[in-house]
Amino acid sequence: MSTHDAIEVISAKRDKHALTDSQIDWVVDAYTRGDVADEQMSALAMAILLNGMDRREIARWTGAMIASGERMDFSSLSRPTADKHSTGGVGDKITLPLAPLVAACGVAVPQLSGRGLGHTGGTLDKMEAIPGWRADLSNAEMLAQLESVGAVICAAGDGLAPADKKLYALRDVTGTVEAIPLISSSIMSKKIAEGTGALVLDVKVGSGAFMKDLDRARELAETMVGLGKDAGVATVALLTNMETPLGYTAGNAIEVAESVDVLSGGGPADVVELTVALAREMLAAAGRDDVDPADKLADGSAMDVWKAMIRAQDGDPDAPLPVAKESEVIPAPSTGVLTRLDAMAVGLAAWRLGAGRARKEDPVQEGAGVIWHARPGDSVTAGEPLFTLLTDTPERFERARESLEGGYDIAMSAIGEPTPVILDRIA
Repeated sequence: MSTHDAIEVISAKRDKHALTDSQIDWVVDAYTRGDVADEQMSALAMAILLNGMDRREIARWTGAMIASGERMDFSSLSRPTADKHSTGGVGDKITLPLAPLVAACGVAVPQLSGRGLGHTGGTLDKMEAIPGWRADLSNAEMLAQLESVGAVICAAGDGLAPADKKLYALRDVTGTVEAIPLISSSIMSKKIAEGTGALVLDVKVGSGAFMKDLDRARELAETMVGLGKDAGVATVALLTNMETPLGYTAGNAIEVAESVDVLSGGGPADVVELTVALAREMLAAAGRDDVDPADKLADGSAMDVWKAMIRAQDGDPDAPLPVAKESEVIPAPSTGVLTRLDAMAVGLAAWRLGAGRARKEDPVQEGAGVIWHARPGDSVTAGEPLFTLLTDTPERFERARESLEGGYDIAMSAIGEPTPVILDRIA
């Protein structure tokens, strides 16, 4: 590999030049090994944020991040694999019912997930509310569970794209999280290294999402779909609405309970709609569109896989879920129709109640969170419960109430049509 130096690479991007393949390979490898300092990579990340990268550069950068670690191989499995990645939202518990549902349809789901940071909840935090359940599996355990149960939700091992782990932490503290080349390469390096045959991306748009506007979300989705296809992974993206939080709950244990409702054949209409839509995309991408996932929710087979998946990871699917020690009800201030419920306001309230963390090392409360008793379009009555706040630490209620102030509107009558859950599809 030809040798470069950090200043040359930073200057090239600062001056709006495209980086060469060898510059990209060198800088990602040297940063992972510690030969390029954090302050140098920070400068390069900012130059990338300001000046962008073309498709070749992003593909090469993603490839260099994959090459920094191991690649998993699921070719020994007796069924095809498909995975889903969500860019994160409020009340986004979709992975929980989706993984067992797709497995019940004959496609294995290796769902390597993360923990939450800030107002968006992490899948592993939710799953860890289930008594006994463990997130850390070896590659051998993961493969064995995919073969026997068909689905696994677990933590990604340190071996996958270690360059990403290092760069992700740096972007977080240097104001460079928003750079589309860096977001797309971060997500796709892990997903391609994970070795899944098909990938469906759920790119959230709106107040509770990372991407607030549709055009930027579409650009991110198109970039990631391109990266997946270039790497030989069948990739599709759905742009989905995150102006309003999903379902009726944001928190850890309460989102598990809502997911179990969906697997029981009930649950909130929007959660069911998105779960089934993503399942259909995953099955089609994996070549199994002969099965209708809605049938597997109705006949209980998705629930059977859920229970087997929990037990395989030492959890007890029948144990009662943790409950917060304290609760407080916020009543509706007036009678009418709820016309707006802001996802960001709800996410912040759940976070302030203890459901999320401010720093990676913070613990989360399993029972904390927010339940909303109406969704936009529903009638509400003055004095009846609009929100229920849950926490173990009652001194948190005041800040949570503040986050919800101005986070919803009640009008005399409904205004226009509700925004659909699925806004667009990019393939």
